[in-house]
Amino acid sequence: MTAQAPAQLAAPRRQRGFNLEKWGWVFMRASGVVLVVLIFGHLFVNLMLGEGIHALDFAFVAGKYATPFWQWWDVIMLWLALIHGANGMRTVVNDYVTHSGVRKTLLGALGLAAALLIILGTLVVFTFDPCNGVFEDGAMWETCQALVK
Repeated sequence: MTAQAPAQLAAPRRQRGFNLEKWGWVFMRASGVVLVVLIFGHLFVNLMLGEGIHALDFAFVAGKYATPFWQWWDVIMLWLALIHGANGMRTVVNDYVTHSGVRKTLLGALGLAAALLIILGTLVVFTFDPCNGVFEDGAMWETCQALVK
């Protein structure tokens, strides 16, 4: 038997179309960088500015969620963190689950859980009402009455 010359070897076949693994890899790197900025910005504003951790209470959160900037900051952080985590878990499942039926079930459950948490988290941020369920004898009554006027 003779060895084939390098020129006679077939070129590797390239996959055409959308490559989920490649774009998942790119997303993990890009979202990781953006998440570092978002998370450290979130921690700096909540823990370092003003009175620091002693200022964190319901009124602080209500004040932050009264502005669209902080709503979008937290929603983008939520979306990226959940998608980043779900993509990482997808990689783990693909690497370690060998039975195709179990793998498809786990990936479906993972996608469903991530989608449900993204929807619920987004609804909480954008529909947050600090006066919902406040009664006259509650501590927030005067604050909510001032907001209504």
